[in-house]
Amino acid sequence: MTESSSGILFDLSGKTAVVTGGSCGMGLMAARGLLAAGARVYAVSRDAAACERAAEDLAQYGDVVPLGRDLSTAEGCAAVADEITALENALHVLVNNAGAAWGAPLDEYPVSGWDKVINLNLRSPFLLIQALLPALEAGATADDLARVVNVGSIDGLRVPRMPTYAYSASKAGLHHLTRVLAVDLGTRHITVNAVAPGPFESKMMSATLDEIKDDLERAAPLGRIGRPDDIAGVMVFLASRAAWYVTGAVVPVEGGIRLVNVV
Repeated sequence: MTESSSGILFDLSGKTAVVTGGSCGMGLMAARGLLAAGARVYAVSRDAAACERAAEDLAQYGDVVPLGRDLSTAEGCAAVADEITALENALHVLVNNAGAAWGAPLDEYPVSGWDKVINLNLRSPFLLIQALLPALEAGATADDLARVVNVGSIDGLRVPRMPTYAYSASKAGLHHLTRVLAVDLGTRHITVNAVAPGPFESKMMSATLDEIKDDLERAAPLGRIGRPDDIAGVMVFLASRAAWYVTGAVVPVEGGIRLVNVV
């Protein structure tokens, strides 16, 4: 493969992408990767001020539009879809990353926590795909597919030690929803894949990493936790021509940590 053909495989110039939860953590990492590859990115986050700050930081990599919107409700998902389709004729990449976690002992686990996590982690990605499907179809052809990438978790692949019942269930559900939608949308020239990250530096992981980061790194086959380029790289791959023949896959991005007995 020549350098020029390799560049074409991973080039996202002229593409429009939406990244939910795009103001921090893995959403920010994903947005940076897509921008650096040439895509125009709508970064959606419930925290409008954080979204604006993130957009300022991301602007050095490319054309980014912040949208401070709440995706935890059906109405919020519909509103975001309406706003994006009013601004863009077509959508080429949708990254469903916005998520929540809740940990509590089984006999104390609240219904409110369960509903919050399941709604944002599993229901909202489905509703957003549903609402943005016309835009994705407008951006898809048989020779240039549109892409959906769902952000699952290592905890959807194995049983975690921590009592995060709704989180684990939602991510396992999202992995399988990815497979189901891959079959449904393949004939519409849309691929649907998921990534299953392990531990990365993020707000959601901060308390866990404060407690056991050293243990994780000692046990991990690759000797470290995730870095921003690890997420950016897999996102660019799944959004690009390089992954043209990949759909229904759940890609672990966790350095082999799922293979060993650590949290």
